[in-house]
Amino acid sequence: MKLRSYKILTFDVYGTLIDWESGMVNALKPLTDRLPDLLSRDQILEAHAFHESTTQKWTPGKPYTELLAIVYRRLAEQWGIAVNWEECQAYGHSVRQWPAFDDSRSALARLKKHVQLAVLTNTDNISFQGSSSRLGIDFDGVYTAEDIGSYKPDLRNFDYMLEQLAVRGIEKHEILHVAESMFHDHAPANAKGLTNCWIYRRHGKEGFGATMNPGDMPDVAMQFNSMAELADAFDAE
Repeated sequence: MKLRSYKILTFDVYGTLIDWESGMVNALKPLTDRLPDLLSRDQILEAHAFHESTTQKWTPGKPYTELLAIVYRRLAEQWGIAVNWEECQAYGHSVRQWPAFDDSRSALARLKKHVQLAVLTNTDNISFQGSSSRLGIDFDGVYTAEDIGSYKPDLRNFDYMLEQLAVRGIEKHEILHVAESMFHDHAPANAKGLTNCWIYRRHGKEGFGATMNPGDMPDVAMQFNSMAELADAFDAE
C-alpha cells in the first residue's frame, strides 16, 4: 500500500516525536545527582520504565502529571533517597519542558501537506499542550490517556481511537500507526490489526530504554530511523 493512500497517520508522541528519554534523564538530575554511585543513562531509563508501567497498571485513571510524581517517589525509594512531595510534583510537571527531536517539527509540517495527523498518547491534556507547542502543528485528532482513562498498551486506548476515527469516516485500513515503542504501541497495534510504522529512534543502542521489554517482537509493516526519513518517503511518492 502506498504511503499516500493512508488517510491519517496516528502517532505515539513520547519517544517518537518528543525526546522523552533526554527529558526524563535531565528532569531526574535532582534525584540522580544525590546517588553515591553513578548510574548509566540506560539504568535510569530502565528503572523508570518499570515504575511507570506498574503505576499505570495499578492506577490507570491517574493523570500522567500525577502519575510521574509517584514514579519519582518510587525511584527515590528504590535508590534510598529521601524526597518531599513538592519535589515529586515538580518532576510530574516537567513533561512540558521535554524537548522535541530535532526533525519532528519540520517532518510533521511536511507530512501535513499529504495526510491527516493525529496522536494517541500516554499523557494528560495539559502536558500534551506544552509538547504540542514544540511540535508546531495543529493535529487533526488528539487522544490522551486522560481522555480514555487508561494507558497504552491497554487495547481500550486503541479501541477509543478507532471509534473516534470511524465516526469521521476513517476505516482501519486507512490508518497508519507511527511509533517507536514496541511495548506501548506496536504490540497492541498488531493485536488490533493496524498497519504500523516503526520510527526506530534507538537504532544503534541496546535494550528498550524508557519502555518495557515487549517479549516477542511485534511485526512492523515498515521502518524508518527518523521522522525525516518518513517525510522523505512521503515526498518521494
